[in-house]
Amino acid sequence: MKKLAKGLGIGLLGISLLAGCTTQAPGSKEAATTAKKEGITVGLAVSTQSNPFFVTLKDGAEKAAKENNIKLVTVDAQDDPAKQISGIEDLIQQKVDVILVNPTDSSAITAAVKSANNAHIPVITVDRSADGGEVVSHVASDNKAGGKMAGEYILQKIGKTGNVVELEGIPGSSAARERGEGFHSVMDKESGIKVVAKQPADFDRAKGLSVMENILQGNKDIKAVFAHNDEMALGALKAIEAAGLKDVVVVGFDATDDAVKAVNDGKMNATVAQKPELIGKYAVEAAKKAAAGEKVEKSIPVELELITKK
Repeated sequence: MKKLAKGLGIGLLGISLLAGCTTQAPGSKEAATTAKKEGITVGLAVSTQSNPFFVTLKDGAEKAAKENNIKLVTVDAQDDPAKQISGIEDLIQQKVDVILVNPTDSSAITAAVKSANNAHIPVITVDRSADGGEVVSHVASDNKAGGKMAGEYILQKIGKTGNVVELEGIPGSSAARERGEGFHSVMDKESGIKVVAKQPADFDRAKGLSVMENILQGNKDIKAVFAHNDEMALGALKAIEAAGLKDVVVVGFDATDDAVKAVNDGKMNATVAQKPELIGKYAVEAAKKAAAGEKVEKSIPVELELITKK
């Protein structure tokens, strides 16, 4: 009888041990796949959060991440290429599933993109492109088309004749390069137009003010200003007002809240809207597809719109 009880005990113990076993080893590919189904983590390397445009872009990304059960980790470069590279390296160490990059400098970011490539983490560029490395998709408005749109509007307002100023964004950024190309594609065809000053103000309002003040010290015969973003346009507007100039056409780019208000108040003439919230949203949705191994469009465009006084 004792032998029978002992045998039953051993049998029950064996069944219990088998029931506690799993067919997946903790570090197996199958276990990793199962864990990934519980949700993905996306890194967002943004150029700056001091510019309202990128604050709205981040808000759009966060909203889309919440709707799609995605954890979003944001690193802010504060317009410093070295800081951005360091931030992306941190995201790689955290083993995020996808990295969204809004480059501070399109050329400098190449090394970081390649690091992500080597770690087999898909990279999606947002608003500004990268000059090198493998990128799954690029989510942005057509900056060349926007620059052209601004140029055509200015020509219409000033009658295709007069001196024009161009305030450029951060040198090396694709947005500055492409918006400038679009602008000059129409301006350079007009013999009556002269771009008397073309200087970087780094997408910054305070720099837009100081650069425009310096330009006006040398030449106040200005009919129009095209700034590669609204922050510089608003800075330039202050310098123009302080100089006592009237009827200078000022066009910005981004349609930030401050710029749209300035347009509706009759201070600024126009701004090119590229809808940053949608850029952030589309980028996160593309990241979700990339993480799942689904096909993602190489280029995801976001429509533009010229905002003028209502």
